[in-house]
Parts: sequence; C-alpha cells; structure tokens
Amino acid sequence: MFAFILRRLAVAVPTILVLVVLSYILMFAAPGGPFNAERPLPPQVLANIEARYGLDQPYWKQIFNYIWKIVTEFDFGPSFKYRDRTVSQIIGQGFPVTFVYGFWSFVVAVVAGISLGVAAAVKHNSWLDYFAVGLSIGAQSLPNFVMAPILVIVFTLWLQWLPGGGWNGGQWQYVVLPVIALSTSYMASIARITRSSMLEVLNAGFIRTARAKGLPMSRIIWKHAMKPAMLPVLSYLGPAFVLMITGSVVVDVYFSTGGIGQFFVNAAFNRDYSVMMGVTILMGVLTIVFNLIVDLLYAWIDPKIRY
Repeated sequence: MFAFILRRLAVAVPTILVLVVLSYILMFAAPGGPFNAERPLPPQVLANIEARYGLDQPYWKQIFNYIWKIVTEFDFGPSFKYRDRTVSQIIGQGFPVTFVYGFWSFVVAVVAGISLGVAAAVKHNSWLDYFAVGLSIGAQSLPNFVMAPILVIVFTLWLQWLPGGGWNGGQWQYVVLPVIALSTSYMASIARITRSSMLEVLNAGFIRTARAKGLPMSRIIWKHAMKPAMLPVLSYLGPAFVLMITGSVVVDVYFSTGGIGQFFVNAAFNRDYSVMMGVTILMGVLTIVFNLIVDLLYAWIDPKIRY
C-alpha cells in the first residue's frame, strides 16, 4: 500500500507543474491584456506597467519566477485589477465561503443520492424504485441556474421562509438555499450511479451464495454488497467534491454569497491573469489531491487495484 501511495504521489507532483506551465502559457497567449481593455495606453506607460509586474521578461523566466514564489512563499502575486489586494487575499476571502456551502452540498448530495440509489436497487421495479428514478431525472433536468431562481421565488418571495441572498457570516438561514441549488443535480447523478451499480452487485454470484446461506438482507447489503457497489460512485465523487467546494458561478451570482466563483468570472472578463491563474491552480491542485484520495479508497476497497 505504501508503494502504491508513492507511485500516485510521483505522478501528482509533475502533473501540477505541467498544469501551472500550460495554464500560464495559454493565459498570456490569448489576445488582449489587463491594461488595455478599456482604451490603448501609450507605449511608454504600458512598458512601465509591464516592467512593474515582470511581464516584460521572457516567458520561461516569468514561469520560473511564478512557480518559485508559489513554492517558497505561497505567493500568487498581486491582482492586476484590485491594485491594493493580492491573489492570496482574494482567494482567502472567497474560498472559505464557497467551501462552507460546497461542503454541505456534498454531504447532502452523497447521503441523499446513495440512500435513493440503494433503496431503488433493493426495491427494484417497486413504487420506491420508480419514485427514486423519477426524482433523480427531475433533479437532473433542473440545473442550478434554473433551480436557484425557482428557490428564491418559492421560499423567499412566496413563503418568506428564507433569505434570498447574502451570506451574513454563514448563518444556516443563508446556507440552505445555496446548498439545495448546488446539490440537487449531483444528488441525481449519484443516485443513478448507485442504483445501477447496486443492481449489478446484487445479481453477482457471491450475493446469491449469501442469500442461499440464509443471511438477512440488511447484512447482505451493508456487509457484502455496499463496498463493491461504491467503486463507480467513488470515481464520480472525487471531481464532484472539487466542483462543489470551488463553487458555482450561478450560486454566487444568484445568492450574492461572495464566493470564489464570481471572482473567477470577473477575473476572466477583466483579464486579471493573476487571479485567474490562482483560482485555476487551486482547482487543479484540489482535483489532483482528491483524485489521489479516491485512488487510495479504491485500493482499500478492492486490493486488486494496487497491482
């Protein structure tokens, strides 16, 4: 197991470096720039600004200096648009907000999705199966950019139960609607994957043997069927967790949470390269880390994966 972890880490580190280099090259290869979006600047002024931020140096030197600052100082550089703030400060402001509602969205999606999927598979072709499948299809056909305004209309304007926006320190009243809007489509996907995987496992030979021995159905499900049925679900949960905790632009815009998703979009519109790079690296590192965790869970559930 230790050798398996080392092999995965040996792949993860160069992958992050390649991600940083390619993102930097593609970012600056796009036409335009952060300092000439509104009107062209005089060549002397533009040259001075580029020299101030080190953009007049060769690409290889810019990339080396950027990576060196990240590794040694954990410094993503200054923002090109928010002149009095650094990228680390912007991420430090937006990511905790996004992490809170993203984490609870993940918990709701996993608990509800796996419960629906297991119930639908165990009660195959019953009313519970049809209800779970119908709920999953309905939830997936309403993405968060449709779900968010519906939730605001129903729970804020009509029923007046919950606030329709803001954050207010992450009080639960302000977290409920973003969590529902973000988790429903992921819950539907988890339920469908769990149902199909559980149905396949329940028809396997070792499950028929357990039934023939007279084991109770609850023990068969939780002790024998659950672990192999979770393998396809785990492969989906890694990227899904990263997507949820790094936020949703729609959720940030509709509910005015102040999360990192809105900063990322504003940075793209403003050509704020340093903020875009910082958020891209954050998402890439989280994706690699949680895919590594998923690989380790795979190896724990199914030892054949290690070989």
